[in-house]
Amino acid sequence: QVQLVESGGDSVQAWNSLTLSCTSSGSPFRLNDMAWYRQAPGKERELVAWITPAGQKTYPDSVKGRFTIARDYRVNTLHLKMNDLQPEDTAVYYCNTQDQRYSWGRGTQVTVTS
Repeated sequence: QVQLVESGGDSVQAWNSLTLSCTSSGSPFRLNDMAWYRQAPGKERELVAWITPAGQKTYPDSVKGRFTIARDYRVNTLHLKMNDLQPEDTAVYYCNTQDQRYSWGRGTQVTVTS
């Protein structure tokens, strides 16, 4: 059973940066399309970054140019670097495969104040 653990969330002011990390008890990152998701209060969970095994990256317009997804196979970790954070980025952030194959972890809270 793969367990996903997210970390790195914090409360920051707008225009600051954060880097989130996701580790796994298994080794899903090398062979699967991996993604970061977020869920704001009262809203559905949405995908914010996606990386293929070949390293191709995709972002929705809402975060394009500000967020960067990366993976480190050596330590089986997925990262999300978030720059120029805005209050609308406030949410709980999760990692999973792009097809949401594994059970969701607890996520990590990101709060951005203006």
